[in-house]
Amino acid sequence: MSTLESNVAAAEKYLMRFKQFATGHFINGAFMVPEGNSLIDNISPIDQSVLGQIAIGTDIEIDHACDAAQAAFPAWRDMPGSERRALLHHFADKIVERADEIALIESMDTGQPIKFMKKTAIRGAANFRFFADKAPEATAGISSFQEEHTNFTSRVPIGPIGVITPWNTPFMLSTWKIAPALAAGCTVVHKPAELSPLTAMLLAEIAKDAGIPDGVWNMVNGYGQVAGKRLTEHPAIKAIALVGSSSTGPLVMKQGADTLKRIHLELGGKNPVLIFDDADFDRALDAVVFMIYSLNGERCTSSSRLLIQSGIKSRFIEALAKRVANIRVGHPLDPATEVGPLIGKVHYEKVKSYFNIATQDGAEVLVGGKVCESPNNGNPTGYYVEPTLFVEAQNDMRIAQEEIFGPVLTAIGFDTEEQAVDIANDIQFGLAGYIWTNDTGRAMRLSRTIEAGMLWVNSENNRNLPSPFGGVKMSGVGRDGGDYSFDFYMEIKNVCLALGTHKIPVLGGFS
Repeated sequence: MSTLESNVAAAEKYLMRFKQFATGHFINGAFMVPEGNSLIDNISPIDQSVLGQIAIGTDIEIDHACDAAQAAFPAWRDMPGSERRALLHHFADKIVERADEIALIESMDTGQPIKFMKKTAIRGAANFRFFADKAPEATAGISSFQEEHTNFTSRVPIGPIGVITPWNTPFMLSTWKIAPALAAGCTVVHKPAELSPLTAMLLAEIAKDAGIPDGVWNMVNGYGQVAGKRLTEHPAIKAIALVGSSSTGPLVMKQGADTLKRIHLELGGKNPVLIFDDADFDRALDAVVFMIYSLNGERCTSSSRLLIQSGIKSRFIEALAKRVANIRVGHPLDPATEVGPLIGKVHYEKVKSYFNIATQDGAEVLVGGKVCESPNNGNPTGYYVEPTLFVEAQNDMRIAQEEIFGPVLTAIGFDTEEQAVDIANDIQFGLAGYIWTNDTGRAMRLSRTIEAGMLWVNSENNRNLPSPFGGVKMSGVGRDGGDYSFDFYMEIKNVCLALGTHKIPVLGGFS
């Protein structure tokens, strides 16, 4: 039996219960499929097979989940941070125990190659461990001494949190939001994307198994325009953490406005990678290929705009084209697969549309630009497209301005540093940027002038958990990571303590 066949057999075993029983919700410690919920088929992007049915939650389920989170909040808030730390480390242990199951199910549910999904499962455990260790110090603040007063601050959990997560690497992104919320002392209502619901249920099961108290963790499946909307409007929810598209972000802000919710938005990107003539050619090439074609190009930090200096443009594009043409497309459970199918039909049609848009706008399709009629798994029914490289593009073209969110790279030439900065910034997004140069002064100048929340110099996306993660412009509001996460999930309280020596103003004390 080949490794692919072995992985498929193992995945089918794990998926059996999802195919036999509808996937519902997890509310106040109970798993449920309410009679009033409609059921929809959960379609695998690999071959359009049905992985089971998903219950579509309504306002009723969201209300129950929010009420449960509100009721559980005082006890969870008041639990010593050291106890939360122990529980969350136990949670991480449970993730590691089920990492193979999580990876296989997520690959089947999303089309992401298994070679990346095992790593994202382990990364989910790392997220929990990192924030677990910070739980005992989450309330800590600062002090300020004056002659007759002392001010000190502390942080307190803000309350029940609504977490809305997307369909790309849903397991890891869910832990990235939920772990700091729980560590801070907040309770959670999680609404996963309806296109990739299965690992959210695994997370709920792990929460139950790990001993997270009832009501602290709740999960409701459903559509954004119903369940998501009610979650963002519910008065018990004090903050919303969303990972989604730049079109969804403003809707969430509007829906949360009436209840003055704190909003954290991690949205889209059209991130530039700037390659200068003096760059380390081979390392830059590896990074460019990895940062757009890994994870099927379906991630917000992918470097989807290649800005290449004229001195090495021809040589770099030639080498790049050979690499792109050699990327292996196939069944995501095949360890050799580098690009799998896109998440679903709607997104598949969207990505395909840019193949014609590119030529209409005057760019050249150098590699790809077609669907895979028979990818390496031999099944023509999945949502596969060829890794694609557009060249001779201008920055005002739609392929350079719009987030395609697939294995598609747009190459744009430049001559000078100033031109590179102008091109990089001439866009509505500002999530990430990547700079390849051996000129330290240039790297420092670009780090000041490129409009992005995150920049990597001579590196692909290397995540440091204490560092801030987030974007500017239409790429989002707020930051994750380390204390930046706690700043969102907690309120700052100031206490001014008098020493009893200062003179208090007197009114009405004279006859």
